[in-house]
Amino acid sequence: MTLKVRVIAPDRTVWDSSADEVILPSTTGQLGILSGHAPLLTALDTGVMRVRPGKNWVAIALMGGFAEVEENEVTILVNGAEKGETIDKEAARTAYAEAEARFQKADSGSAQEKIQAKQALKRARARFQAAGGMI
Repeated sequence: MTLKVRVIAPDRTVWDSSADEVILPSTTGQLGILSGHAPLLTALDTGVMRVRPGKNWVAIALMGGFAEVEENEVTILVNGAEKGETIDKEAARTAYAEAEARFQKADSGSAQEKIQAKQALKRARARFQAAGGMI
């Protein structure tokens, strides 16, 4: 038995297909979903979702949102999402390095600046990891 998985961003549907397994970046850690999973509603953190439609895994960068699991259907509503295969790895690496430098500078700034820098770093890390970069 397989899962029906949908990843929906405000501007488009990023994934709408069956899968054998899903790993989600929940706010409390990584969450694995297999067929027959108990009903669940969880908040998602900015991070990488991994979905396995067959033998190979597909990485999708998620920019926070919510996931609902019910009767072998996984519905993921997110603020933004990108498949790893569509992300330019070198551009993502550069963006990650810039976000990391900004985050280091933010230590001496205001609380709001620190929060914005941390969020930018999390987004850049998720994109880089989804593109296949190791951090």
